[in-house]
Amino acid sequence: MSTYLSHLTVLERSASSYPDVPVFRVPRSDPSTGQVHDWSSITYSQFKDDVEFTARYWHQILESDGVPEHSVVGLWLPGMAYQDVLHIYGLSRAGYVPQLFSIRLPNPDVVLELLTRAGAKALIFDSQFQSLTASFPLPVHLAIEKRDMASFEHDLPLIRPTSNPDKAVFVFHTSGSTSGSPKLVPCNSRWLDAIVAKAGVTSAPINPRQQDVSVWMGSMCHIAQTFMLIGTLQHGSCVIQPTKIGFSSEELIDMIHRCQLNRLNQFATFLSIHLRNSRQNRKLLGYLQSLDQILLSGLSLPREDEDWAYKNGLNLKNLFGSTECGAMLLSMGGKGRDAPLLRPIPGTSYGFLPIDADTQIESGHKTSAQMLELVILSSSDDCPDSSLRGSDGHFHTGDLFQEIMPGSYAFRGRNDDWIKSENSLRCDTKAIEDNIRATCGDLIEECIVVGTGRPSPALFVEPAPGVDYGKLKRDIIRKTRQFHSRRYLHEQITNPNLIIVVPSGSLPRTATKGNIRRKAVEEAYQAELDKVYASLQ
Repeated sequence: MSTYLSHLTVLERSASSYPDVPVFRVPRSDPSTGQVHDWSSITYSQFKDDVEFTARYWHQILESDGVPEHSVVGLWLPGMAYQDVLHIYGLSRAGYVPQLFSIRLPNPDVVLELLTRAGAKALIFDSQFQSLTASFPLPVHLAIEKRDMASFEHDLPLIRPTSNPDKAVFVFHTSGSTSGSPKLVPCNSRWLDAIVAKAGVTSAPINPRQQDVSVWMGSMCHIAQTFMLIGTLQHGSCVIQPTKIGFSSEELIDMIHRCQLNRLNQFATFLSIHLRNSRQNRKLLGYLQSLDQILLSGLSLPREDEDWAYKNGLNLKNLFGSTECGAMLLSMGGKGRDAPLLRPIPGTSYGFLPIDADTQIESGHKTSAQMLELVILSSSDDCPDSSLRGSDGHFHTGDLFQEIMPGSYAFRGRNDDWIKSENSLRCDTKAIEDNIRATCGDLIEECIVVGTGRPSPALFVEPAPGVDYGKLKRDIIRKTRQFHSRRYLHEQITNPNLIIVVPSGSLPRTATKGNIRRKAVEEAYQAELDKVYASLQ
């Protein structure tokens, strides 16, 4: 009978193998300046003890609420601090199923709907949400610091790999909204065991004789850092908690110098900042060249940044993934021309299936080369919950590739209207456009939403004849306010500066059906978009 590993079995094993090795480096900053004056270490044994202390606290609190073990319990947290990891792992250790909410989903009505949909029995929330959750019809608790938790002495159950592949372990949410809210992404022990295996491959040590040190790449309430931490734990590696997700190049140098960072894990948008700074800063370039690996994820690097990185000998590795599956593809790496090409992570079962010619053309892919959609086959252990699969039983990612060499692929965009923001969270542009047409049909002739790699989307509008340009932007914001209030922050258009009015018929269109070409709009108006986003910072 198969048994399935989890984040908890990994922690248990590693705390035994590497008890005195640091697993986290946490910044200690000057309260007045925010300057980091020290990076404190937390060992594997201390982390395990802290998780168990937190588990006993939440078990006692939730038991007194009458919440049965194995229930879903919501966590609405920033996910960027050691304490957040203790809440997530502690809740799991106490025998509950964490349902993880991003703070980028600020609408309490949507959070309550998702809690109800998942059958959650309680919610643990960050202090910023205290007033928003006061009237929730289920037990709610402030996510307090460990030092403020009462100590409870009862024994926790032993950690054992489960033999039940369908046991619920987490509930994530898609990083973009569909029909007014994110979808639930229920995760079972079979899926988590596959995540453990893939994370082990992705985070395998570069040099077995030294400890790898990486850096937090995103919120623990999203899949990327959840995945990477599981990889870190398996190999007795260490992860640094930065002061913020888009940390400065100065902080990067400090982490390399004082924490021995040797593997930089970062979303491409933030990595590009360091690459551009390194063109004027030889010291920074030298530090980047010294890294054993620079792992980027989310979006592709702009071509000029990627070329600069390879030309200057940086050890780039591209990780392609999604909320539903975690990491799926890993680039070959190295110095050859095939270095950027992506391959499925070993142990998976994926298909690259041709899309039809009409879809290829209307998606904006004007090429004679065959476009292939990445499909996660039902036989692959990381294939997500059946509620997310297609009618054929497989999970269709919507991500398109070309096969450049046998078994090696280059990403070529998507076959739908979703884009990724700067922190690699997804946004359904068509839903925004459909809402604009429904609520502002008398004000506009046509519209398109863009914003790949940006903090939030922008709207291009071709106005209807006779419309008052002075009022147009304000009217669109007013009429769409309710729609945007239910969406993630990175999906919202609430600032009139993010609405760009252009002459009728001026936006680039496809030759066949006359649809506006999203990518072509982004390229044609890049300079104007750069100015708009710079003005909002």
